[in-house]
Amino acid sequence: MKASVKIQYSCAVLLIVSSIALAFYQVLDIDDIASGTLMYIAQAFLLAGSIFGLNYYVNKLSILYGKKDNDNTPRHSQQ
Repeated sequence: MKASVKIQYSCAVLLIVSSIALAFYQVLDIDDIASGTLMYIAQAFLLAGSIFGLNYYVNKLSILYGKKDNDNTPRHSQQ
């Protein structure tokens, strides 16, 4: 795995963990979650989901269009 992919996944996991921790802290502290915290949680989950989803989507498209063939099965150009 490339170093840049490891950094992306680490940042995505850090975003998810930090948003959960922040929500947990606010519930314990003030028994409510502020609207700004909910906005942060939404943006963190959106960014983390796009980090995980974009790599998956690019890999699937590259396999579909023959740019990268992971399973080494012969492809038929005509059907």
